[in-house]
Amino acid sequence: MARNTYKSTPTKKSKKPRKRFQINFYKDKRLHLATGFFLIVSSLYLTTAFLAFLFTGQADQSVVESMLDTDLKTAGLETENWLGLLGAMTSYLFIYRWFGIASFLIPPLLFVCGYKIVFHRTLLSPYRTFKFVIFFLLWISLLLGYLIYHQEKLSDWSFLAGGVGYELAVLVNGLIGWGTLLLLGFALVVFVIYYFNITSFLRFSHKTDDTLPTFQEATVTQSLEEEDSYTLSKDPAENYTLDFNFSSEPEQPSLPLLKDDKPQPQKQDPPIPLDIDQNSDFQEDKNHYDLILEESVQEDPSVNTNENYDPTLDLPRYHYPEPGLLNRYDNGKVQVTKEELEANKDRIVETLINFKIGISSIKATIGPTVTLYEIVPEAGVKISKIKNLEDDIALSLSALGIRIIAPIPGKGTIGIEVPNKNREIVSMYSVVTTEKFMRSSKELPIILGKTVANELYIADLAKMPHLLIAGATGQGKSVGLNVLLTSLIYKRHPSQLKFVLVDPKKVELSLFNKIERHFLAKIPNSEEAIITDTKKVIYTLNSLCIEMDNRYNLLKEAGCRNIREYNIKFVHRKLNPQKGHRFLPYIILIIDELADLMMTAGKEVETPIARLAQLARAIGIHLVVATQRPSVNVITGIIKANFPVRLSFRVTSKVDSRTILDTGGAEQLVGMGDTLLSVNSELVRLQCPYIDTPEVESICEFIGSQRGYESAYMLPEFLGEEGESNDITEVDLKNRDPLFEDAARLIVYHQQGSTSLIQRKLKLGYNRAGRLIDQLEAAGIVGPFEGSKAREVLVTDEYSLEQLLNSLDN
Repeated sequence: MARNTYKSTPTKKSKKPRKRFQINFYKDKRLHLATGFFLIVSSLYLTTAFLAFLFTGQADQSVVESMLDTDLKTAGLETENWLGLLGAMTSYLFIYRWFGIASFLIPPLLFVCGYKIVFHRTLLSPYRTFKFVIFFLLWISLLLGYLIYHQEKLSDWSFLAGGVGYELAVLVNGLIGWGTLLLLGFALVVFVIYYFNITSFLRFSHKTDDTLPTFQEATVTQSLEEEDSYTLSKDPAENYTLDFNFSSEPEQPSLPLLKDDKPQPQKQDPPIPLDIDQNSDFQEDKNHYDLILEESVQEDPSVNTNENYDPTLDLPRYHYPEPGLLNRYDNGKVQVTKEELEANKDRIVETLINFKIGISSIKATIGPTVTLYEIVPEAGVKISKIKNLEDDIALSLSALGIRIIAPIPGKGTIGIEVPNKNREIVSMYSVVTTEKFMRSSKELPIILGKTVANELYIADLAKMPHLLIAGATGQGKSVGLNVLLTSLIYKRHPSQLKFVLVDPKKVELSLFNKIERHFLAKIPNSEEAIITDTKKVIYTLNSLCIEMDNRYNLLKEAGCRNIREYNIKFVHRKLNPQKGHRFLPYIILIIDELADLMMTAGKEVETPIARLAQLARAIGIHLVVATQRPSVNVITGIIKANFPVRLSFRVTSKVDSRTILDTGGAEQLVGMGDTLLSVNSELVRLQCPYIDTPEVESICEFIGSQRGYESAYMLPEFLGEEGESNDITEVDLKNRDPLFEDAARLIVYHQQGSTSLIQRKLKLGYNRAGRLIDQLEAAGIVGPFEGSKAREVLVTDEYSLEQLLNSLDN
């Protein structure tokens, strides 16, 4: 909670405790729980009262209407409603006086809201349910009121319209007569269009299912047949500006001009594509794909072309995760006050004046983490002179770390980014529910965060085509990976996307084990889909290289340049599955900690990563590699050259910043998801969204509870040196390595069953050292694999070892 630094008057002091009490009172989780149970009990109570009214309403009507003339005790004894006098009064008001039979929609609404508050689970979206109930309360009441109004004789069931419905029917009938039915029909059609987000009647009518489209079908999923890509305008940003104009005449003091004390939303910009998409060399258009299909019509007459192939029918009942699984973290919007802006402005101007640098104007743009002050220097001022004052400005502002952009690309101004005292939490819910994300037509849309101007930044991993992430421990790197995974899971069907997860730390990505049969891929004979063993990482990387070569062969046979063209042909049934053709899902390799792999395996990891980064983009294999140690021996020149897009969280030194971004700046970030994105040598500052572990767990449980494939997506089997496969369970001691005895003596001498020890002392590669460890385990010299711990050495002395070796020779 922000604290003022100036002395307050006595009257303000007396108000502070009350305000703080009120805020804490409304944040009390016990109050939330009590409110949720109250809504659930109220829904059950109203349902029972309404049902009783259908049978006892007429008998209780006289009691309720004459209640003012009788005492409560007598009225209660005469009431026949199952829930007594209060139930009779409540049902009388809702059904007889107000909405009639449509009142039965109210209890489900209360139950949905109460269930959400108590159990933090979403049966139905409370907001969408509220809209549904409000509309049909009025619509059903008006329809029944109109029908009852035109009856020649009132019946005992005339109360079903309710008093509101009947009065509305009399009013509307007097205005438009029988046009009331047209109005009701029109209102229903408009409601269905907006509620289910129907944008094209022809597309809607092509569905083979007679049911209405689901929330995901209408707003999230993108069909492969929709070739006309479109761009959306930027979100209405929470972009607030504060302009300070300085007069050139010394007699007139410089006064700040505040556009508005209260932040106002930025006007919506015209539709523009993302910067990351503009430089892609894969800008295909619809005419190109039509040409592909026309050329391939006669390729194989045996292929059935009656209807298009739909890969999602493998899991036809799959439901996309709802935004309700995410927390909102409603901490308010931008917490920057006018006083803070004025103070920072004055200190910046004062510091520049002290160094004899004049400026003509200054403007502030408030972001979720930092405020960007754009200054226009007077004529003749060198930009480098302002750039060198970075530390002096930081000292005057007492800021954690500022960054000077001199100049801002595309503008004739110099930018000074100053961290906000009170930061805004950018929740995953707030970005997933934006229209920009839900309507995104990108192949692999990933949310990277909000810019300084509070605009949502969505990139297409398919166009990047790979992403390198770096950051010190505790700066938000793992949260960023969870945000990336969640973005893709919310937008893609399991048939369209697969993940290969490498987690040497064994704990960061373990939650995604629950979606193994939906989204994960693994090598044959592997028990777990999330890879933690270095040896299996090497097998997996080489297996992906085999998959890449196999896919290129398929593209060559199909006459296609990339995976998008190939899948379009396959969807339109222009390729014969009997000839080996299949629908190709995107495969995303995510490595959580590259430094550990480079330290233990070195070239055996670097070579396949470099090969995949160079060649795999066209066939739909993309890499996301993260490390907390961005040194040159981890991010080598070969790896760095093939990752044009890099994302850096806060690092400890300028050297690390230059290693990952080729420039300084990452060491000046303020942490907690504050990032710099380097795209084609241009830097964009972003605040990464926050997603907590329980949210990821809820999403994985929601998906894991649904029907999935029989197993994870199987990658090709990799045969290592001398024909060794990735099945390490069978070891033949008759064909021992020539260095087997030397390795055994080394292990027993040091009493340490470590693969890296064999590598260092015997100067071997990781593959051969791993085979030696497997042979030593089969011979009973070392114990089984125990995760990050070294293997137990079962032979205690050299004499026992020699006896064991002699027994193996006999």
